[in-house]
Amino acid sequence: MNSFFGKQLPIAVTFFAGIVMIVTFFSGNSAISDFSQSQLVWVTIVGGFALLLGVVSITKVSLDHVRQRKKDWPYKVVLLVFLAISSVGAIFEGTEQGTVYDWLFQNMNSPMMSTMFSLLAFYIASAAYRAFRARTLEATILLITATVVMLGRVPMGRLIYEYLPQITDWIMNYPNLSVQRGIIIGAALGAASMSLRIILGIERTYLGRS
Repeated sequence: MNSFFGKQLPIAVTFFAGIVMIVTFFSGNSAISDFSQSQLVWVTIVGGFALLLGVVSITKVSLDHVRQRKKDWPYKVVLLVFLAISSVGAIFEGTEQGTVYDWLFQNMNSPMMSTMFSLLAFYIASAAYRAFRARTLEATILLITATVVMLGRVPMGRLIYEYLPQITDWIMNYPNLSVQRGIIIGAALGAASMSLRIILGIERTYLGRS
């Protein structure tokens, strides 16, 4: 019985749902399309329960850290306090402008996100400095191309060379776009392959360790 509910039933449901979505994409049948739309509604519902499960899980883990006074436990206290405030505020007041949830989002979450993106910019600059060292022919080409593109995207580039913006557009529209298309095609084939593995029950990591 445990094997049925833990492995066989989830694989059967996944196979059925995947086949329905594939048939819907290639078929114009209205009945199948309506059933597919109802499946998408259920995906939203299941996603909501998964989010709730995540909140419960992070609350339990944080409480354990606080009780046992593990490393960085004060940060867990801050997490729990603001999780409770934002959750209660969103449930009873909503998320409209002027509510507690909106105030927390605008005055705390947004500035912290901006700070994280600013720090990320410095990390990217550091990685670019290490990558753009002209040690090989490929690195030299990358360095020259990146320099041309960066200068072509700012007003100063036109002052350095009149046709620098046009050269930048050519690089972005031809060499860069061709590489992007290759990456997108590869990613699409990988996604299709993984989808087939999940639908056919070959890939079972979503079932857990058991």
